[in-house]
Amino acid sequence: MFIQTEATPNPATLKFIPGRVVLDGPPIEFNSREAAARSPLAERLFDVAGVTGVFYGSDFITVTKDGGDWQHLKPAILGAIMEHYMSGAPLLADGSEAHGADDDGEDEFFNEADAETVDMIKDLIETRVRPAVANDGGDITFRGFKDGIVYLNMKGACSGCPSSTATLQHGIQNLLRHFVPEVIEVRPM
Repeated sequence: MFIQTEATPNPATLKFIPGRVVLDGPPIEFNSREAAARSPLAERLFDVAGVTGVFYGSDFITVTKDGGDWQHLKPAILGAIMEHYMSGAPLLADGSEAHGADDDGEDEFFNEADAETVDMIKDLIETRVRPAVANDGGDITFRGFKDGIVYLNMKGACSGCPSSTATLQHGIQNLLRHFVPEVIEVRPM
């Protein structure tokens, strides 16, 4: 098994590409050892000293560290990923591979009168923004729209990334304002 790695815009996060489907469903993020209990692979990755976050995309895994050098952490992370796939263990403890959306408790908020505007915003995020963000090892989801402000949730490599503010304010905000005049600003949640 050959696992490729790619740098992300976030220097604390590295993208691992195992050359197979990782998750057949919505992306999942684990920000603590406790949250990782539902995934044998995430648990293995949190056993590597310095790992503070794990994110599963459709065909990649991003790992976030709190310190240390990637040169020292990368072999242990590659080993944990390889061991997991060679063992044949399921990605998630309940055996499902598509039991995604760890945002179940986070409801979207917007005024029903803005439903058409929100549909346009969601479509733009889904078709133009999410694919680009996934290339960088993360995900972005719509959370709400109120008083011209779009609220987005950033995960994976995008969460805590030094360039995420610039991505939100210059890239995504400009795109949405261009196509949806009702958008005044974009903010992270």
